[in-house]
Amino acid sequence: MRAIDQYAATFGEDPGYLNWAAFGPISATAGAALRDTAELLSTGRAEDVAAASEAGAAAAHEVAGLLGAPADEVTLHPSSTHALQQALAGLEGTVVASAAEFPSVTITLERAASAAAGRLAPRWIAPADTRVTPDAVAAALDPTVTALVVSHVDFRSGYRADLAALRDLLGPDRLLIVDAVQSFGVVDEDWAAADVIVGHGYKWVRAGRGTGFARFTPQARERIRPVLSGRIATSAKGLPTDALPDPIASAQAYAVSAPDPFAAARLAAASAEIRAAGVRDVAALLAERVDAVLAVADRHGIPVLSPREVERRAGIVVFGVADPERLGAVLAAAGVGVTVHARAVRVAPHAGTTADTLGMLDAALADAANR
Repeated sequence: MRAIDQYAATFGEDPGYLNWAAFGPISATAGAALRDTAELLSTGRAEDVAAASEAGAAAAHEVAGLLGAPADEVTLHPSSTHALQQALAGLEGTVVASAAEFPSVTITLERAASAAAGRLAPRWIAPADTRVTPDAVAAALDPTVTALVVSHVDFRSGYRADLAALRDLLGPDRLLIVDAVQSFGVVDEDWAAADVIVGHGYKWVRAGRGTGFARFTPQARERIRPVLSGRIATSAKGLPTDALPDPIASAQAYAVSAPDPFAAARLAAASAEIRAAGVRDVAALLAERVDAVLAVADRHGIPVLSPREVERRAGIVVFGVADPERLGAVLAAAGVGVTVHARAVRVAPHAGTTADTLGMLDAALADAANR
């Protein structure tokens, strides 16, 4: 059996689940890692505690492998929001962001600016259809702009930002900060365009909550002060008692405390599973599932608001319907899990979504049309 087929066979969620953009049921591999870590931490033996603690380094290694980055540029965090706080709290200048971004971006940027005593200011843009394109960003640039923060895949429109084009637009003197929660592990991307990448393994990676991470490149570390550093983020050897050492000269400077071994073990296991399958093959299989959802929508005459081009999408399909609440209720009654937004229904398959689940969606949409 091919590695990608083995990966697809590991999906064990209930039939009808098409809500991966909201939450990813954890994989059996991540569940096993959780139990193994609990067993290690139940003995009280020093060697078992040390072994459980090694999950942090393992998780950083696996995440770095998926990003094509050195492991020492990756730090672990309780969530992507925690990671964004690290990036934005240490910035100065003007930061461009869409006002329609996920609140992890908008609120974190606003709070960082409020605490910066004038050193940091957001510049909000309102791109058409919430799509942060180079043209939308270009109009906001001036010499005061030091960074752009953007979701790689927009949670509402499903639009996948063109990181290479944004990088070219910003040039070498501005930072590109990317929230990759809706794409990491399921999109074959050249992440080298970004200076900071934050993510969370609880959706598409299937690692559960608490599995946030960030990558800080050397360019980012030159321009972002590690103002939220904790005790493990210093240049000291061992516990820094009776001293106030400087932050360590690595991405570890953007850490507060040691990673949770349970979360780290889940993230390491789930990321390794994707690496073994090959992210390019995972992305290709997901594209097939998205195409299948699009075909179902077209068959029932449902307008699709999300991009159809493979290079401008990931796993989100957005149905533009007159009464999203009604359609959402019909789908829920049929056992189909989706997210209902104010003006749309968001459908999100994964690489392991089965034909039975797609059939449930098809049948439910036919039922909705007949009501």
